[in-house]
Amino acid sequence: MELQFLGAAECVTGSCHMLKIRDKTILLDCGLYQGKDQDQGKNEKFQFNPKDIDLVILSHAHIDHSGRIPFLYKNGFKGEILCTKATMELCEVMLPDSGHIQEMEVEWKNRKRKRKGLLPEESLYSSKVAEECLKLFKSYSYDEKIKPFDGLTITFKDAGHLLGSAIIELELEEEQGTPIKLVYSGDLGNFNIPLINDPTFIDKADYVIMETTYGDKVHNNFKDVLKELASIVKETFARGGNVIIPSFAVGRTQEVLYALNKYFEEDMVKNCSVYVDSPLAEKATKIFENNREVFDAEAKELEKHDKNILDFQGLNFTHSAEESMKLNEIQKGIVIISTSGMCDAGRIKHHLKHNLWRKENSVVFVGYQAEGTLGREILDGNKMVRIFGEDIAVSASIYNLQGLSGHADRNGLINWIENIKIKPKQVFLVHGDINSQKSFKELLDSKKYQSVIVKSKEKYKLEN
Repeated sequence: MELQFLGAAECVTGSCHMLKIRDKTILLDCGLYQGKDQDQGKNEKFQFNPKDIDLVILSHAHIDHSGRIPFLYKNGFKGEILCTKATMELCEVMLPDSGHIQEMEVEWKNRKRKRKGLLPEESLYSSKVAEECLKLFKSYSYDEKIKPFDGLTITFKDAGHLLGSAIIELELEEEQGTPIKLVYSGDLGNFNIPLINDPTFIDKADYVIMETTYGDKVHNNFKDVLKELASIVKETFARGGNVIIPSFAVGRTQEVLYALNKYFEEDMVKNCSVYVDSPLAEKATKIFENNREVFDAEAKELEKHDKNILDFQGLNFTHSAEESMKLNEIQKGIVIISTSGMCDAGRIKHHLKHNLWRKENSVVFVGYQAEGTLGREILDGNKMVRIFGEDIAVSASIYNLQGLSGHADRNGLINWIENIKIKPKQVFLVHGDINSQKSFKELLDSKKYQSVIVKSKEKYKLEN
């Protein structure tokens, strides 16, 4: 059997790993490249024929893991896509939304191309294609044994990263030979974050594909970060400003709402209006509310006293573009949570254009910012950024609350792998920038693990 790494190799986005066993070809995730990886044109072509893929196993719904599935379908893939129930429900809103974004972006590019006398480009895929590919999805529960064909058994374990996110356990067996256990971490969640459970510990693995997003960083205590967020809101309002939170519509937005609800209930932040400016985030919040059975114990306990832990007085969801634009007429006293989380598309760019240059405002980052994105430019301390062709001064206070991340930090990652009772034969490091991966590999080396930072297109034989 053979494993090949085709995405998230020496970078964070575009997760895609190919497994060949017996006469079958399987993809573990099929994600969209973002930031500088997207700029290199990596989304527009596959390094294989989509018609040759028999099965896709999806770890979770985030677009850097699921976002090229419609493009795979568009190019001839007709196999099944296996995932958890919540992942399927989230993909039902996220993938058509991604298709809509693809269409909008190419329409904007083509207006410019037309003025230059150039031929129009085609979007990666449309929202219609994204809706059509959903018929290939099949959902399963955590811990359920799935046997799509002889020689392969799949089990989804809770990864604690996003509603429905999974660590994928694969029991592999050639026609002749001893079974091999391959574990794909997907994205491992931060420990002790709200709403969802901590990542599941795995007893045994011969080989591990492991994410390393924060392999070189240690997060602050989550409860301390929540208090810091409340303090930022209070201080910003006191000086007559607004708080802008770029946030991923799915996962991070719901965690921030949960946190704000907690502090609104405790009166740490009073008389505040919070606007979630993302139709996708509203749909995702309803999916969270419909999947309460996978909430963690703390959230379930809170629900005994507060029937809707993702809602509170002062919370508003905007729907139309007109409602979104009206928010930029409000000069003080509001929190705007808007997408996209890395500021590279969507309504957040409009809010940054209107608020980033005002020194009384605050911009609070609550998730990973990939290289090449607008969010990363702001976090890196640029004093001027370009938004919609206009230079905008960065005068607002900038905060980076890494403790709100949905990814495990360095300590969480090493804790997870050390709970595998017998050291794996090999740990394949993916989904991290090169500095993060090198740092985490050094830590693994110091603890006598065999690990490798994989490169794109590299192939490995999995042997007993």
